[in-house]
Formats: sequence, structure tokens, C-alpha cells
Amino acid sequence: MFTFVYLTEVAIKKFASHRARVGVLGLGYAGLPLACCFAEAGFASVGFDIDAAKIAQLAQGRSYIEHIPHARVAALTSSATLLATSDFTELSGCDAAIICVPTPLSESKEPELTAIVRAASEIARRLHPGQLVVLESTSYPGTTEEVMLPILARSGLEVGKDFFLAFASERENPGSPDYPTAQIPKIVGGVTANCLEVASSTYAQIIKRIVPVSSSRVAEASKLIENVYRCVNVATINELKLMFDKMGIDVWEVIAAGSTKPFGFTPFYPGPGVGGLCIPIDPVYLGWKARQHNFPARFIELAGEINASMPSYVVDRLAVGLESQDKRLKDASVLLIGVSYKRDIDDIRESPAIYIIELLQRRMAQVGYHDPHVLRLRLPRSNRELSSMDLSAAAVASADAVVIVTDHRSIDYELIVEHGRLIVDTRNVTAHLRKPGDKIITV
Repeated sequence: MFTFVYLTEVAIKKFASHRARVGVLGLGYAGLPLACCFAEAGFASVGFDIDAAKIAQLAQGRSYIEHIPHARVAALTSSATLLATSDFTELSGCDAAIICVPTPLSESKEPELTAIVRAASEIARRLHPGQLVVLESTSYPGTTEEVMLPILARSGLEVGKDFFLAFASERENPGSPDYPTAQIPKIVGGVTANCLEVASSTYAQIIKRIVPVSSSRVAEASKLIENVYRCVNVATINELKLMFDKMGIDVWEVIAAGSTKPFGFTPFYPGPGVGGLCIPIDPVYLGWKARQHNFPARFIELAGEINASMPSYVVDRLAVGLESQDKRLKDASVLLIGVSYKRDIDDIRESPAIYIIELLQRRMAQVGYHDPHVLRLRLPRSNRELSSMDLSAAAVASADAVVIVTDHRSIDYELIVEHGRLIVDTRNVTAHLRKPGDKIITV
């Protein structure tokens, strides 16, 4: 009793005094801002990543994520407050090891936890008494206890007594100035009560509000429900879009009218699909886990199917629009506007634009794109690389069609409407610019 109570108190005091050393495994869109936050709060922060290019850029004081300024990184690395490394032996000196690695889907559409297993194994080799281990990577309920814990237990240390294990859901909103990391409430669930206490007190040093829950499973499920909620509602409005198109009804006008109700209605908007590593993937993780309990998540899986079908719908509408001008999609020149998965960021993970480009290329169209946030784009399936074109009157006028996929605020939509021969608008950003006779298709 004395030993683990003592270790718990020591860990809490060490983090409260900011004398602890914090390691963050995975320096992507979730891990890098988290490592920066700990470093800015006065903790010695170590960022781990297997991508040598990322480590090299950070060592030079440069950021590879657009909304994290170079100056922010340079200030931390130059003062040695933040160390970026691929040497996992540095974990031996870390009082906390926080995992922020990707959790994609396998080719068979099942959870791919290789990165979590690798990170947990690296930690287990160097696990020491009093150390806190946290999983932030989104996964199905039970991952912390069923996948992480057995790996860490190989060390011979006992969870809740010798070391502390928790799940704390990552809730980054890339590119949003209104919700920086420190202002987003952090949900924390521990494997034991001591684990919860240590993890909560640790995050309280950098996050304004901590939301403790009864278990790591509840914390894992809470992250999934947030994204399933968005997935299902986006799918509903996408299906209504398809339905209303056949009825000759403008779904955007319908949404605007419905939004005047001051209660009981939250507007969602149709689009060319969903992107990022949350909304397209998280419902699949939950559905996979549900099937293990003989519970078919039919509603959730249907929502995923609807959202996944939207890129094909965009291309089909484009083909019909070209045919109305006596052109075929084959050999047509198509200019895409925006390829990131949402506006004003450089993140292309699971972006519907990638699927639209691949569908167009499969149908023998000539595809180019413009995106001020994504200067180069590598297509995952063909491994081809495209470069962003300058947006000019000549570039727009020379394209047989312009497809607006991502509604970046910096785009000159007046130029596109003025010079475009055919415009497919998946975001309704040209609504205020339309005039009779304009060849604009809203999707």
C-alpha cells in the first residue's frame, strides 16, 4: 500500500512542479502541438517520430504543419525546451510517455494498430516505476486495456501501483484559432483510480479544463461518439441533398430555412465527402468492435457508405454537366479548387479531393488543381505527384470545368465565376455570385 501511494504522490508533485520530463510519441497534427504545449509550460519535452524528415525540420526550427508557426518551433528547439528525436532510448528519462500515432484502417477495413503496438513496445522496454503512459490515438473501446496494458505488463511492473496508464482523447481542431490545444477540454480515463489521478493532474498543467471519466473505455468511447455524431449527421444531409436534387429542391435553401428555428435543430451541410482521420475512420473502428459483441452497427455503417459515395456523385454530376455542353469527361480538362479535407489547412488525410482526382483520372480526364495550402500532392494509389497551379483568369478559362472541392477563404471565387465555362460547386460558396445563365452546378 505504502509503495504505490507514495509513487502516486511523487508523480503528482513532480508534474505539479513542472520538473517532469514529458515524451510525446508521434509528431503529427496531434502530437506536435501537444509537445509544444508541454514545452511552453516549462516541462522538458521530448518528441519522438520515426520520420527522419520531420525530426530534421524540427531540429532546424521549422514546422511542417501550416498552422504551427516556424517561430513557435524555433523558440522551443533553440532553447532545448523541445527535443525532437527518433532515438527511443530517450524514453528512459521521461516521466510521461504520451502516444499520438496514426490509427488508420487496413486494406480489409479493420483497425490497424501497428503504430500503437510499436510505440507501446518501445515504452515497455524502458518502463520504470512512477512513469505515466497515456494513449491519445483514437481507437475502439478497450484498446488501452486490451492492447496497451499486456505489452506494458511484460516489464513486470503493475499498473496503478508501479506505473500509471490512461487514455486521454485527442481533440485537435487543426487551423482553428478559436480552439487552441489548451482551451479544448481534455477527457481522461484511467485504468485504475491512481492512474486517473496522475493523468488528470498531469494534463491540468497545460489544459484549462479536465473531464475525468470512470474508465479508459469510457474515454475511448467518448471520442468515437463525437465523430460518429458528425458522420451520421453529415450523411443524413448528404442523402437529403441527393433526394432533393431529384425533386428540384435546393438543399442549401432548405437548410437556411430550417436554421431559423431557435431550438431543436443543428445545421449540417452537404459536401463532396468527409476527410481527416476522424470522421471517415472512427465509425469503422466502433462498428468493428460492435461486431465482436454480435451487434451490427447498421445505422453507423450506412452513414459511412453514404459519405464514401459522395466523390462518385460529384464526378457523375460533372460528367452530366459536360455532356450538356457536348463534351465528354474523357480527355476533358478539369481544374479542382482545394484539395485539403477542410478549409484553410494543409491536411490532406482522407480528403475527398484525392478520391475525386483518382476517379477523374480513371475516366481519362486531364486533372489539375489549385490549393494555396497544399503546394504538392502525392496520390496514394498511383504514387503520382501533382503540383498546385496558379489561379488565374487564363487557367480558369482554359479548363473545361472547375470543381470547387474545398472552400478556402483566400480563393478568388469571383474570378472563377467570371471566367469558368462550367463550375461544379460542392460547398455553395458561389451562391452570392450566381447570375442567370451562369453554368454553375451545386452538388
